[in-house]
Amino acid sequence: MRILFKNGTLVTATESYVADLMVSDGRITAIGTNLSIGTNLVIGTNLSAGCTDNADVTLVDCSGKMLLPGAIDVHTHLEMPFGGTVSADSYLSGTRAAACGGVTTVFDYPMQRKGHGLVETVKSRQALCAPQACVDYAFHCIITDLNGGALLDEFAEAVDYGITSFKCFLVYKKEGMMVDDATLIKVMLKAKETGAITNLHAENPDVIDMNVERFLKEGKTSAWYHYLSRPEFVEAEADKRAVHWAKSVEAPLYLVHMADKEGLETAIAAKLAGHDIYVETCPQYLEFTSDVYKREDGRNFVCSPPIKGQESQDALWAAIRNGTIDTVATDHCPFQSYEKDWGRDDFTKIPNGCAGVENLYPYMLSAANAGRISFSRAVALCATNPAKIFGCTQKGSLAIGKDADIVVYDPTKDFTISVTNMHSDYDHTIWEGKSLHGYPVQTWLRGRLVYDNGEFVGEPGYGQYIRRTSRK
Repeated sequence: MRILFKNGTLVTATESYVADLMVSDGRITAIGTNLSIGTNLVIGTNLSAGCTDNADVTLVDCSGKMLLPGAIDVHTHLEMPFGGTVSADSYLSGTRAAACGGVTTVFDYPMQRKGHGLVETVKSRQALCAPQACVDYAFHCIITDLNGGALLDEFAEAVDYGITSFKCFLVYKKEGMMVDDATLIKVMLKAKETGAITNLHAENPDVIDMNVERFLKEGKTSAWYHYLSRPEFVEAEADKRAVHWAKSVEAPLYLVHMADKEGLETAIAAKLAGHDIYVETCPQYLEFTSDVYKREDGRNFVCSPPIKGQESQDALWAAIRNGTIDTVATDHCPFQSYEKDWGRDDFTKIPNGCAGVENLYPYMLSAANAGRISFSRAVALCATNPAKIFGCTQKGSLAIGKDADIVVYDPTKDFTISVTNMHSDYDHTIWEGKSLHGYPVQTWLRGRLVYDNGEFVGEPGYGQYIRRTSRK
């Protein structure tokens, strides 16, 4: 099937311009002005792009609208066991929500455990995801144990399978997820050797444990003490240590969910000095400050690293604007309100994580609409940069030959986020009541309409596994 998007403003990571865009067999085949394809057109009404069996081309009139590449959320945790439960979004509901927010590719984080291999771990999650996936998907693989060193020998096989990024935690010691510095360095070196990259959750576990023990003894158990147990310097110390190791062994490093000013400044300095360092942050750190943990519903905002103070938020926005933050992703890991309530009187019992996959692109594009950043910057952060960093060669931009992952965005549409108009399976959202100016009205995945004016119109199982290319 062919689709002609007419009269839209195309937005790339570097420019915006009015043009037509042609799609054939799921790929972008032409971009230009006054594209013509003959008389056999099905004319869409109100951007509805239904077609008949006899139609040669579906016409989508995008006058007054923007055409954007589908976003890539490179940080989600779907169906993830954590804190005595499982995150609220399945692969079906999480990817459905993604589609309805203009995200056409999600990255999930399968967790390798002692005695299990890398490809084995990913394939087990892939089997769960494949029949449910409403958008395309890829995987980073979390490493928790090197199996006596044997796991390092599997990196080349994993890269061949399209797994070109591996994650380590410097926290969650009690949960059996943390690695020590030596293990981290071994992973970094092997990733570098095989053309992969190391992702890292950086916080200092010993200081966190010390703080938690003290607060519990003192009866300080509200959500506010989740933040105080892991304040700015706790994340900053681990960020600095990670950057130091990456520089020392000259290995690429991707710092996930950056939230603090001091660690950010260290990463930026290394980046500007020519080191292969990348920085991700999340919408919750850009919108909220640590004051949310003083609220009656503060437990709903508990995530790790926690949301930080105003100074850190200001630093994050400055780096968003000047290009030293590379990506914005969500760390999407929602839990139900009754599960968050487990920690009403003990912050250590609150499952860590918040919703965000459906809010990522609309939030960043609304910021662009308000003049806080450019639309091109939003596209770079949410689509083009993630595709380049993680080897999604067919994704991330509107260019001839790329997958037709296209978002039609109405910059005049006002939208207020509520749990009632989201498409996930959770029963609350930290974004409740947030007003956005401008909103996606359609999402196309490889030339197929999957979201249309508030409704999911796609199909579970249509999403495909993305086999990514290595950095070599």
